[in-house]
Amino acid sequence: MMSTATFHDLDGASVFITGGGSGIGAALTEGFLRQGAKVSFVGRSDASDFVDQMERETGNRPLFLQCDITDIPALKAAMEQAATANGPIRALVNNAANDKRHTTEEVDESFWDWMMAINLKAYFFACQAVMPGMKALGGGAIVNFSSVSYMMGNAGYPLYTTANSGINGMTRSLAREFGPDAIRVNALAPGWVLTDKQLELWAKPEALAAHMDRQCLKEHLKPQDIVDATLFLASDASRMMTGQAMVVDGGVVVTG
Repeated sequence: MMSTATFHDLDGASVFITGGGSGIGAALTEGFLRQGAKVSFVGRSDASDFVDQMERETGNRPLFLQCDITDIPALKAAMEQAATANGPIRALVNNAANDKRHTTEEVDESFWDWMMAINLKAYFFACQAVMPGMKALGGGAIVNFSSVSYMMGNAGYPLYTTANSGINGMTRSLAREFGPDAIRVNALAPGWVLTDKQLELWAKPEALAAHMDRQCLKEHLKPQDIVDATLFLASDASRMMTGQAMVVDGGVVVTG
């Protein structure tokens, strides 16, 4: 991965990413490392090999803290450990999510609670946990990952789209609440990014062709497209932007 832009204020900044060891999250970790940021990230699976790889390739070693984000005390403890190691968190990226396919008929209370815990609850409590440190810094930036799936009205994962829509509403309210302390809160809604997981499970030729027909830009999204947008939202380049939902999907949905 090569940086397409340099955001000088991110050099040395303490950045915390959920789900930063795989998929788009791994690309985010690499992107911030290449900006010179002090990156800490959490994930359920061991990411020791990825940490070593990032140090070799970027010269900047991230801090990995193994954690299930549905365990809120564990998530908060990891964030405290990250702040102790790298300084108060200046940029929080709520990226971890689960888009497990399901129908309404299959949903029971246990599955509902699990999906909301991963896709919405952890986001809120991460925002809550980072607020005091950002206040002490005199400001900060929060990027909450959503998805265009709820804007498209997609079927096949109603709890995921419900949580995505909730993230958008939460982002707007927290932006209003946190704004007086110069803490910016924005949402980022990616389109269909062809990660290894997507290619393995769902990116069938007919599905890709149908999706491309809906895009204005006739090229599939890559993780780097999402990294660049996240860096912008985390940096002072977007210093007067808050409470917004930025869509990066090649022109599938329209906003406004």
